[in-house]
Amino acid sequence: MPLTTRNATLCAMVLAASVSLHGQEAVHTSSMEVTHGRPYVMVMVNGRGPFRFILDTGTGGQAIITSGLAEELDLPEEGEARLNDPTGLGGHIAPLVQVDSLSVGGVEFTDVKAIVHKLPSGDGMSMGMLGFPLFRDYLLTLDYPNGRLTLAKGALEPDGEKNVLPFRMPDGVPIASLVIDRLRIDAQIDSGGAGLSLPEQIASRLKFSSGPELFGNAESLSTRFEIKVGKLTSNVRMGDYTLDLPWVEINSAFPLANFGACPMQYLTITFDQRNLLMRVVGPGKPVKLGITPVPVRMTNTPLAAPADVALVPVG
Repeated sequence: MPLTTRNATLCAMVLAASVSLHGQEAVHTSSMEVTHGRPYVMVMVNGRGPFRFILDTGTGGQAIITSGLAEELDLPEEGEARLNDPTGLGGHIAPLVQVDSLSVGGVEFTDVKAIVHKLPSGDGMSMGMLGFPLFRDYLLTLDYPNGRLTLAKGALEPDGEKNVLPFRMPDGVPIASLVIDRLRIDAQIDSGGAGLSLPEQIASRLKFSSGPELFGNAESLSTRFEIKVGKLTSNVRMGDYTLDLPWVEINSAFPLANFGACPMQYLTITFDQRNLLMRVVGPGKPVKLGITPVPVRMTNTPLAAPADVALVPVG
């Protein structure tokens, strides 16, 4: 599939750099386009490209590519995979293809199993999605303020949960703790999501200065439900990072909160999957978070056409 003019411009910007600092192992960097808070990078697939991919920490597989790219590169099928939404109910079968090499930021990943699936086009054409487990052997840094992705070897060290926080990843997606008032809740850290979304059962225990009011409707693989929005009377904290009385989305379908692109876009965040630690560096002052400025789109949202499902991270 040909690149758009916008993608061609990105190609000129995306020259990856590999540098060695004071004898340490190489640190690989690449430009990262941030659109509506979501991070996009340019990726080489089997030596061809580059192609525009979204980097989605809320996706538990190695990679997803569009059927158009799979056909263009003549990628061989390697079986099937089941896609599930966060309810754990229902599911959708999609083909798997073999990708011999996938390169981003000067780092090559080999023998990648990619799911073939349609991707949303709201932020411009995207040919694929990089999932969180792909980076299991690297320190993955998403530097939103400077529009930069970094991959490096090494490990994070605990600091008493000031900036370095523990997370778990039972389904290949990072889950960390947020604190709202005195309530500690689990949240998916989801760079492909939208705003800050709370389950209805959590929201019912909180106080709001505005709302909750109906915001829209959403549909997952297994259920349809309403989305509400409301403004909290309490701050939301993740380590030293604070959201000042933020607007949040409220849904009745999913068991966990979702910390999406809008709150993440102020951060430089590093993930260490081997030690299950992440370093969160914010702006040093509380951040105002308004109503999510883009349409809410849910994981695996079915389209109107029969049997066609658009895989989009929860937000």
